[in-house]
Amino acid sequence: MDSEVLSLLANLFPMIAVIVAVSVGGWVFTTWLRIKNGYPLETSWGTPLHPSNSREHAERIKLLTSENAQLRAELGSIKDRLETVERIVTDQPHRLAREIDALAIDKGGNA
Repeated sequence: MDSEVLSLLANLFPMIAVIVAVSVGGWVFTTWLRIKNGYPLETSWGTPLHPSNSREHAERIKLLTSENAQLRAELGSIKDRLETVERIVTDQPHRLAREIDALAIDKGGNA
C-alpha cells in the first residue's frame, strides 16, 4: 500500500508543480498589467493601494480648490440672474412697465 501511495504522489507532483507555477506566473502577469496601465494595486483585503506622490496630490488639490472657487462664483452669478428672471416673470405687468420707464428716465437724465 505504501508503494501505491508513493507512486500516486510521484505522478501527481509534476501536475501540482505546474499548477502552482502557472498560478504564480498569472498573478505576476496581471500585477504587471495593472502597473503598466495605471490601475491601483490591491492589498490582501481588496482595498486599493495607491502609490503616494505628495507633490502630485498637492498640485491636484490646488487645481481642484481653484476650480471649486470659480464654479461657486459662477453659481452665485447664475443665482442672481435667476432671481431677476423670477421677479420679472412673477411681477405684475404694470409694475414692470413702471420700473422700465424709471430706468429709461434715469438713463435719459444722466446722458
